[in-house]
Amino acid sequence: MTSKPRFIAVIGGGDCSPQEAELAEEVGRELARHGAILVCGGLGGIMEAACKGANSQGGTTIGVLPGNNSEAANPYVQIPIVTGLGEARNVIVVKSAQAVIAIGGGHGTLTEIGHALRNGIPVIGLNTWSLSRDGQVDNSIIQVQNPAEAVSKALKLLAK
Repeated sequence: MTSKPRFIAVIGGGDCSPQEAELAEEVGRELARHGAILVCGGLGGIMEAACKGANSQGGTTIGVLPGNNSEAANPYVQIPIVTGLGEARNVIVVKSAQAVIAIGGGHGTLTEIGHALRNGIPVIGLNTWSLSRDGQVDNSIIQVQNPAEAVSKALKLLAK
């Protein structure tokens, strides 16, 4: 009996620091080692680093692209999905996944986090946004300390 594929989105900035890229690459490697399919926005920065890591371990990568050209995908995207939707493709990225790992990121990443949480998709945070509401900490984003913990937590949440 074959198990159902597990789709994990990795989100974060199109521009990122070398440290964030290192984290993303290790997340990609960990996802591939566990047989999860990586979904991302398909461009550079965190997305490219995560795809690079997944590729290095024989993993599968899907890039949901904002434009009309599959050639815009980073070189590590195996399955480019062209949407022509611009930033609206962020909804497709998170809704295609069963869990989301957010690494760093700006306001675009924050919108993806919001869409995931609104749709009941767990979000694991690695050096990313934290939330508060009415001055009280909101723990909707599950904060972790390293890539292995991020992937482990995401996969455990899928089992529930």
